[in-house]
Amino acid sequence: MKILVVSDIHANWPALQAIEESFDACLFLGDLVDYGTDPLPCIDWVQKNATLAVRGNHDHAVAQRVAVRGGSPFRRLTAATRQAQYNAITPDKMRYLSRLPVTASQTIDGLKFHLVHATPRDPLDEYLYEDPEGWSARLKHVDADFVCVGHTHQQFHIKLDGVEILNPGSVGQPRDGDPRAAYAVIENGKVELRRVAYDIDASLEQMRSAGVESWVLQMAEAVLRTGGRSRGEHPE
Repeated sequence: MKILVVSDIHANWPALQAIEESFDACLFLGDLVDYGTDPLPCIDWVQKNATLAVRGNHDHAVAQRVAVRGGSPFRRLTAATRQAQYNAITPDKMRYLSRLPVTASQTIDGLKFHLVHATPRDPLDEYLYEDPEGWSARLKHVDADFVCVGHTHQQFHIKLDGVEILNPGSVGQPRDGDPRAAYAVIENGKVELRRVAYDIDASLEQMRSAGVESWVLQMAEAVLRTGGRSRGEHPE
C-alpha cells in the first residue's frame, strides 16, 4: 500500500502537476487556495484523488469570505491574491471547500490516521514545528498511528511514543529554503519525505495573466525561487 500525503498547495497548479507518484490512497492536509492564482485545477485534483481531506485556514477564509486582517507581508500577499480565488472558483468547488472537515480520521491498510491542518489542539491556526515536547502535549486523547499535519510549510517526521507525526511540507510554497515542491509517501508503513522540481516560471506567468500587481509578482517570485528564505514570518 502506497499513500501519497500532500498539503499547502496554495493554488500553484504547476507544482502539483509535477508530483507524478503512483498511489493507492491520497491524504490532503489543507490549504488549496491563496498565494497563487490558479485554484480551480488544484481543487479539482484533490476532489478527484484524495481519499481523505481536511480544511486549511486559507480554505476556510475563502469559503467563508473572512476578510484578511493585518499588514504582514504574507497577509498582504493573501489579500492581493484573494480576488483571483473568487474569480476562478466555481460555485460547486466553493461548496467543496466549505464542506471540508476540520479534522478527519480513518484506518487505511490497518493503520490509524488522524488528519488536521495545524495541530489537534487548534486544527486550523496553531503553528508547531519539529518540537517533540510540544507535540507530546498535543497528542493526548489522540488515538492514531499517524498524525498528519501541514500549515508550517516545512517537512518533518517525528516518532513519539508509538505515534508518528508527519508534515509533508508545502507543495505550492515551501518555506524551508528548498524551492522544490514538497510531499511525502508512506509505503508499507514507512515514511519518505520527497521533493520534486517544478516550473516556477509557469506559476509566475499564470499569476501575471491573472492580472496581479507588479509588487505581488515580485514577492511571489522571491518566495518561490528561494524556498521562502527571503521571508521570516509565519506562512499565514
